[in-house]
Amino acid sequence: MGEHMSPENPDLILPGEVDTLSGLFYARVRRSPHAPAYRYFDADGGEWRELSWAGVAAEVERWRAALHGEGLKSGDRIAVMLPNGVDWVCVDQAALSLGLVVAPLFVNDRPDNVAYILRETGARLLLIDRREQWDALRPALAASASLTRVVVREDADGDEARVTTLGRWLAAASGPAPAREEGRGRRDELAAIVFTSGTAGRSKGVMLTHGNILWNAHASYCSNPVNASDTFLSFLPLSHTLERTVGYYLPMMANARVAFARSAAQLGEDLLVIRPTALISVPRIYERIYGRIQAQMEGRSAPARWLFRRAVETGWLRFQYLRGRAEWRPALLWWPLLRRLVAGKVLARFGGRIRIAVCGGAPLSAEVARTFIGLGLPLIQGYGLTEAGPVLSGNRPEDNEPASVGRPLRDVEIRVTEQGELLARSPGVMPGYLNDAAATACTLDAEGWLHTGDRGKIENGYIYITGRLKDIIVLSNGEKVSPVDMELALASDPLFEQVLVVGEGRPYLTALLVLNRERWSLLAPRLGVAPEDPDALQAPAVTREVGRRLEALMREFPGYARIRRFSLGLDPWTVENGLQTPTLKLRRQRIAEQADAVIERLYAGY
Repeated sequence: MGEHMSPENPDLILPGEVDTLSGLFYARVRRSPHAPAYRYFDADGGEWRELSWAGVAAEVERWRAALHGEGLKSGDRIAVMLPNGVDWVCVDQAALSLGLVVAPLFVNDRPDNVAYILRETGARLLLIDRREQWDALRPALAASASLTRVVVREDADGDEARVTTLGRWLAAASGPAPAREEGRGRRDELAAIVFTSGTAGRSKGVMLTHGNILWNAHASYCSNPVNASDTFLSFLPLSHTLERTVGYYLPMMANARVAFARSAAQLGEDLLVIRPTALISVPRIYERIYGRIQAQMEGRSAPARWLFRRAVETGWLRFQYLRGRAEWRPALLWWPLLRRLVAGKVLARFGGRIRIAVCGGAPLSAEVARTFIGLGLPLIQGYGLTEAGPVLSGNRPEDNEPASVGRPLRDVEIRVTEQGELLARSPGVMPGYLNDAAATACTLDAEGWLHTGDRGKIENGYIYITGRLKDIIVLSNGEKVSPVDMELALASDPLFEQVLVVGEGRPYLTALLVLNRERWSLLAPRLGVAPEDPDALQAPAVTREVGRRLEALMREFPGYARIRRFSLGLDPWTVENGLQTPTLKLRRQRIAEQADAVIERLYAGY
């Protein structure tokens, strides 16, 4: 697809028409001033409201004036720690239009990590949501030298000159910001610094340019076009690069509307109210809905359970048949009835209008994918990294191979090394990590190839992820953790002889713990149990004590890196039983396979 008007969407703004993300925004305002841009819930009025592109632009001007009043210069950094909403869009666009660089933060990030990011970026301004956030952050940010302004959306204590509320800050702007210069800014200028979850040690700041993100939004659009009739429901944090690129800039490029979900807890209600046509999510959301469906099925009659299974099986057969991967069978004649009795009711939970449901950030289990696709949800998986801006590949509803992460986006080069590592090269790949030339050199080679750290293969043009080059766990919400670092921390307690952290593709982390027999024999009597009793390891007092120890040992790790459940044992993993290598390294896969039933119990009921 060249630089011409899209046949699917005459309103599409092509990357060649603008050079910056703020240029994209103002181009959209000029082209579609009265078109609906954003829908949000007004808590004070108790109703959903809508803003046009011209209405958003008017709000952005207020933010531009306030940011200009802080004396910020082009290239300065600001940090945004807000939930998804119109304010996020306003501060982002206002900052970008002034040449500022935005560092997005997760709303519930730990104070010490926020302090680290502010220190690394040299952020001059921090925008947060609630007074409680500032109360938690205040001690960690007390020594921040670069931070000159903290803006709190709610009322905040006025005991620091640098702290103000959003209302006062916007009202205090002395005058309009300098007029925007058309064509100002270059594609290679920095737009965002996004800190990864961190696989070991401190997280790294991924530097992304305006060109990186513009290209990625357009390439993603070319893979799965949308238009003015589409509505996105935004609930993944805008600090997540997938949501920011594909759920924010792409709809802007295509003149699609975005509705901001109220909260994760109210997502089910919002789906019914908004009735989106496009959904971007991580596996955890689909897993939750799948889990609720399965729980409901357990309480149904045997005929109802049989009917549900038949609907999934028939729908899956239909999916395969329509793509030329299966022959026609008489069972397909039942699909219209099964769709009305079963599949349609499940799809109604998503609002009943979904035409594209994207799943990215981590692998989705085959069973969950098969169930939803079988029920008729147009669920597609994609693949990418923050360092790639982020999307590298994706399936399409009409060309969907669910076991894969799709074909590479246009202009993306993918190759596989002799070690099986996927390398990628595209216009979306970052120029490097902030303040970390060594990490940049390890990740980007001299020819511009991004070393993903993922093992994979390419068959018939589709990319299949087969594992990780290193032992990195990716949770179903996309967060990455290093099990080795966690295992070392847990093993520092003499009670734990051996530790294996589990959680790949799961909603939370669990651990298999082998106790030191000598330490256990001393601890058990204090907890009121007999060490030789095989049932003692399941005693409530033991569970509480081990949980307390785990919590203390994991205190320095991020909030998502917590051991939610664990299993205790006394039989060690050894070379003799095949669960250790001759160099005494754990055979992770073998241990997990042997403990499969135990692991499944740790995730039962989620």
